[in-house]
Amino acid sequence: MSPTSTRVSRTLRRAAVVATLAAAGVLAASGVASAHVTVHPGTYEKGAVDGTLTFRVPNEEDAASTTQVQIVFPADHPIPGVMVTAEPGWTAKVTTAHLKTPIKTDDGTITDAVSEITWTGGKIQPGQYQDFNASFGQLPDDTDQLVFKALQTYSDGKVARWIEEPKAGGEEPENPAPVLRLTQAVAPATATPRPTTSAAATSTASGSDSTARTLGIAGLVVGVLGLGAAGFSLSRGRRSHQ
Repeated sequence: MSPTSTRVSRTLRRAAVVATLAAAGVLAASGVASAHVTVHPGTYEKGAVDGTLTFRVPNEEDAASTTQVQIVFPADHPIPGVMVTAEPGWTAKVTTAHLKTPIKTDDGTITDAVSEITWTGGKIQPGQYQDFNASFGQLPDDTDQLVFKALQTYSDGKVARWIEEPKAGGEEPENPAPVLRLTQAVAPATATPRPTTSAAATSTASGSDSTARTLGIAGLVVGVLGLGAAGFSLSRGRRSHQ
């Protein structure tokens, strides 16, 4: 192999190694960035009723387990009430707070809303995740998003604080909080009403009346013309006789 070919081969190998390391770094970075608490589904309609929110909590530590999960509900756009699903090994505590401004609903006036849910007693092992479910009665309809701040406590005492709200421009913060997007409710399509039986009968009756009137007028005209013709014939007969 010539010296030139040897240099080209070394250059290609170095480029391949650099590209591999760069790709590995990107994958590792994306893995770290995605290992935070999230809420599912990511969107709901404004004012939605009788739905379920699932908070997914991954364990990103190598040598510690997650032993407590605390989800703080938004105070500026409160959710009146929730019910939690029993998760094996975990105990859920729902905390409520008194509202400064009561919420009026179809079921009455709500004076307290959920402030946080805390799950304790269980463990999320390294490399695993846990889903925590909470069903709600009704979501607010006066905002485009709900931010749920999450605190994740590990067995070694470390606390991961997923509390940062989305940045302007769509850039994800370092410790993003779970965000639920709220979309405008879609109005149901309105079907064109079909004519009722009474309306159809009225239309038919009106048509029949019009036809009868037309035929009556035509008969009257024919009768008048017939009388006129008879009178004319009688007059000519008298003149001829004279």
